[in-house]
Amino acid sequence: MPHPDTPRTIVLASDHAAVAMKAMLVQWLGEAGYAVEDLGPETENRVDYPDYGYRLARRVAVGDCIGIALCGSGIGISIAVNRHPACRAALVGDPLAASLAREHNDANVLAMGARLIGPDMAKACVEAFLATGFGGGRHQGRVDKLSAPALDQA
Repeated sequence: MPHPDTPRTIVLASDHAAVAMKAMLVQWLGEAGYAVEDLGPETENRVDYPDYGYRLARRVAVGDCIGIALCGSGIGISIAVNRHPACRAALVGDPLAASLAREHNDANVLAMGARLIGPDMAKACVEAFLATGFGGGRHQGRVDKLSAPALDQA
């Protein structure tokens, strides 16, 4: 069951290595009643993950949805998404990490590696991510700093 603060629109993007996992999640989330937007790609022809990561980041930055970013390892596309100051993509491989990403970091993008986790684990991560809300409190100040880093004070 989704957390009450979780948007009902889920936006997904991948690279060529994760097209099959993305398609599976798009269908599964749609059947669960979410409004799903698939930002591509549609085939397993080679593409560059930054292009799709940036596309996802621009869409999530609007603020009315939550994102799922997929590539072979999840690393490259999560780096691309995190270039946008409004996005907090968390690369996870298990449900606990997915839940903590939401609770502690107010992550608005779940990133996973299609070559590293299977369909059942991917679904479990998505379920945990969507079921968890941001804890606020002591975490809020840290999350605020993620969008406005004081790089000269490190």
